[in-house]
Amino acid sequence: MFLFASAMISALLTDMNAATLLVMLSLLLSVFAPSGFSESDGGNQPPGTSAQSEFAADDFDWRQMVPYLFVAAALPGEQGIKAVLENSRVLRAYVEDEVRAECRRDKHPCPAKNDCSVLNEEVSKRIDEIVREGILRRHKTAVVDYPLERRPFPFSEIAAVKSENHPDAYFMLAFADRSYTAAQVQEKYGAPRDTNVSQWFSVFKYELESPDYTSKAVFEIDPVDGAVIKVAISLKPKKPKHRH
Repeated sequence: MFLFASAMISALLTDMNAATLLVMLSLLLSVFAPSGFSESDGGNQPPGTSAQSEFAADDFDWRQMVPYLFVAAALPGEQGIKAVLENSRVLRAYVEDEVRAECRRDKHPCPAKNDCSVLNEEVSKRIDEIVREGILRRHKTAVVDYPLERRPFPFSEIAAVKSENHPDAYFMLAFADRSYTAAQVQEKYGAPRDTNVSQWFSVFKYELESPDYTSKAVFEIDPVDGAVIKVAISLKPKKPKHRH
């Protein structure tokens, strides 16, 4: 398994097409993921523990993650992963639901919705714990792969990957159900820069270029019903040009 993970990490850290990136990232995360997790685990929660999330799948915008991936690319593994996950609207919404569900269940007063400072502080503390307790390191690469098991919630898994040897940074989300579609992706981001079809899925590829980095997003889509399954985002900083 370790040799397999090492090969996938090496592939992630080289230039590759976007479809290969998504496949390799998904496989890498399956190697690092805690055993026993599946996307259907959310149905096994104790009754009464689910919080009604107001966060929808279309509220996620991959472009909003790019600045945090750029910051993460310049940081060591754990710090880089914190920079990504602490600023993920998806994870913050999920953890906020968790905090509110716990205080209701324990009959403790919940932070008022307008008391943002107390709630944000608790959410950040929980995310720090998720990173600290869940980080795994293999072959100079740090990974946090966290299941989002509470239902209802539009995503089932979130992950960040940061290499210690390269400045690249990666982020992945798995969608919880089949309600978000390829048509919605195109409505939000426009026509993809490129598409591809493999034996198992189709992909929509998007890209952002700046003088400092190249960032790519790859949406994995079921070709049968058009449902979005996963999105993987990568960022590779550009080497500064030397002035003569």
